Amino acid sequence: MSYGEIATGIGVAAALYGSHRYAWWRPPVTWQTPRVLMYHMISEHRPGTRFNKLRVPPKAFRQQVAWLGKKGFSFGFASELFGNKPPSGKIVCLTFDDGYRDNLLEADKVLAEFDGKATLYLVEERDGGWSSKKKTHHGDDELGSEPKLSDDEVRELLTTGRWELGGHTRTHANLNQLSPEEAKEEIVSAKETFREKFSCEAPTFAYPFGIFNNEHVTLVREAGYLGAMTTDAGISPLPLQDPYRICRIKVSGKEGMLGFLMRMRSGKRGLTK
Repeated sequence: MSYGEIATGIGVAAALYGSHRYAWWRPPVTWQTPRVLMYHMISEHRPGTRFNKLRVPPKAFRQQVAWLGKKGFSFGFASELFGNKPPSGKIVCLTFDDGYRDNLLEADKVLAEFDGKATLYLVEERDGGWSSKKKTHHGDDELGSEPKLSDDEVRELLTTGRWELGGHTRTHANLNQLSPEEAKEEIVSAKETFREKFSCEAPTFAYPFGIFNNEHVTLVREAGYLGAMTTDAGISPLPLQDPYRICRIKVSGKEGMLGFLMRMRSGKRGLTK
């Protein structure tokens, strides 16, 4: 095989890899369809840990929010997607799952700078009992040990007017591992707890781990939530066909700005995710 043939083969392989990782050829979803972004932590990476993809560095988050503002996006709460009159224009909903302290210490500073808004899907019991284990045999609980927001810090966020709360179960439960009665308690709880603790409603819900079934969808609807967020990668079109299975754009702390831009175009970075 000649050098030219080798070089050509390498070039083809690189193009195929790039096309798979960054599906630049996928047509963009119309910018008039709201983008719902999923975040967890705004923090620096921790060497040797499993979940750095959930840690978006503060500098990267600021770059992303600045880009959204520059491109003319309006920031909306998740609950605004479910009104009788769907929002129009270029809308982005920033959602944060779980309730990490850096949402106040880092994310809120950026939102204040760019007149942003966000919806916090808050686990109720953040001190003890909170789990990041999808399966019982998982040997670590890395996210469970991350600093969480206190109730007073949640109130501090709410007083800014930049945040709304959504339900995310009482204990960050894997709903598929619970009885129907236990699942109902986990799902309904935020409706009462947030009203008592924070004097506010939880209009929408997010399934922990993105794990749920049709029975859980029914429980969320019966609890009075307007809609629910999944962890399925994508952009749900308006009008919403199923408000209890909303896709979100997964923002990874390990991809950089190119991955973010590709996800904003079509909901996914590459061919499959």
